[in-house]
Amino acid sequence: MTAYIRWVSTLSRAAAVAALLLLAAAILVVTQMALLRYFFKASTVWQTEFVIYSLVAMTFLASPYVLLEKGHVNVDLLEMALGRIGRKVVRTLAGLAGLVFCALLAWSGWIYFEEAWSYGWTTETVWKLPLWIPLLPLPLGVGLMTLQYVAELAKIWRDDA
Repeated sequence: MTAYIRWVSTLSRAAAVAALLLLAAAILVVTQMALLRYFFKASTVWQTEFVIYSLVAMTFLASPYVLLEKGHVNVDLLEMALGRIGRKVVRTLAGLAGLVFCALLAWSGWIYFEEAWSYGWTTETVWKLPLWIPLLPLPLGVGLMTLQYVAELAKIWRDDA
């Protein structure tokens, strides 16, 4: 299980780097868009859509890393009042709830992505971006978060958490 935890942690960190690159790309595109509009009075066709999709993708891809680093909002008042075993049980129940939610979301996101891919859906804008591109980060990020939940549950009962 240690190899699995290391493997998933590495994947979560790689996804966080991809999220960081998407954020940097969004910043550059917003800057380019502002310069085009201000100095050249040029229209911007794809920039707004790119920034929106980049920031949404960044959110999904960074979420497994946030879970790895225990950065999600956590109310632990009840948990801290319990003993060692009680804390493990509460953390396990919370982890299982997150795991089930993420697994279902990843599954439905995959179905949505697959439909967009199979039917050649595109956005209804001038850019006509194939819709599978902005839909792919949902099953990837949330699927990786599902794997990260499994690793976090393993850490709880290994006394690493």
